[in-house]
Amino acid sequence: MIEVIKKGLETSVQDYPGRIGSLNQGFPASGPMDSWSFRLANILVGNNVGEAALECQFMGPTLKFKNDRIIAITGANMSPKLDGNIIPLWESVNVKANQILEMQFATIGARSYIAFSGGINNKPWLGSRSTFHKAGVGGINGKAIQDGQILPLRENKIISQRKIKKNSIPIMSTDKKWSIEVVRGPNDDWIDERGHKIFLNSKWKLQAKSDRTGYRLDGPKLSFTEKATNKSLENGSEPSNIIDQGYPAGAINLAGQTPIILVNDGPSMGGFINPYTVPSAAFWKLGQAKPGDTFSFIEVSVEKAQMLRTEQSVICSEESLELFNKDQLTKNQKIIKKVAPVKIIDFEKDKLNEKIRRKMMEKKGLKNMKIRFFN
Repeated sequence: MIEVIKKGLETSVQDYPGRIGSLNQGFPASGPMDSWSFRLANILVGNNVGEAALECQFMGPTLKFKNDRIIAITGANMSPKLDGNIIPLWESVNVKANQILEMQFATIGARSYIAFSGGINNKPWLGSRSTFHKAGVGGINGKAIQDGQILPLRENKIISQRKIKKNSIPIMSTDKKWSIEVVRGPNDDWIDERGHKIFLNSKWKLQAKSDRTGYRLDGPKLSFTEKATNKSLENGSEPSNIIDQGYPAGAINLAGQTPIILVNDGPSMGGFINPYTVPSAAFWKLGQAKPGDTFSFIEVSVEKAQMLRTEQSVICSEESLELFNKDQLTKNQKIIKKVAPVKIIDFEKDKLNEKIRRKMMEKKGLKNMKIRFFN
């Protein structure tokens, strides 16, 4: 067990990939903002990559250990100390009973992750141990950890010293500038070509009024297509208004002229267009950005976004450990291998083909008809 002496700034329990399959009930996935650093922290202490751990935002906590434990700290540098002695990031550390871990303000990056051998043993909610602050569910009592609280841990594991290879560690920005990948859609046809050029060639500043629900950005005004400016009343009065629709995770929600990136605790639907979406492999950058940092957006294809995610999943495995030996895999852990390319289905084209098929059948008076389409 662990006693919370100082809670830090909104330090919360999260697991990976979070609360999957609950958006239809209005509950987001939650989970770690920087899942790259989070997963590697768990690898360092011998856990499965998804075990519950702590996400520390901007300023870390002070914790007292009730028994021996192996820990690892990854992500932002919050100058961690154990009984006053500096301890390294990105490698496992042995902690003895009654020792105290202290963390300070983040210098490089915004969020640190503390993993404990065995993982945090809080009660799952909708299949996840992750905290969803705004609804007061998950985590421990639905909130960030509090002073004087006791964090329950699962059974301790005994492993040898571990360290992450340098080329497997995400490279944090040191100049407050971030290049963020984006994929067009789902509502990119509401922005005209001039608007797309403005979006992709501008610097966007992250507002202080941002959190795990949405990242609000300051920047230039965008321009719209005829579809956005000449529409039926049910779509709303503003060009960025649309009939309520589902939002993908990472959607860049255009509220008037304010882009809002919907992150881990974001809403599942609403009445604004989403001309771009940040793919999951780029979320770690959002998690490590601070208010006042600037974003430049780089357009990538869906296939490229999928490739980035696959490559990141390979990195977030025991193959990223120094002196890695496949014969030393811990129980229940598997090496993630690259998969074959994913087939992309154009549902709009399928619908068009079906419509053509029906019209031809009606014209010929036939009940069944086969038509072959060629690209």
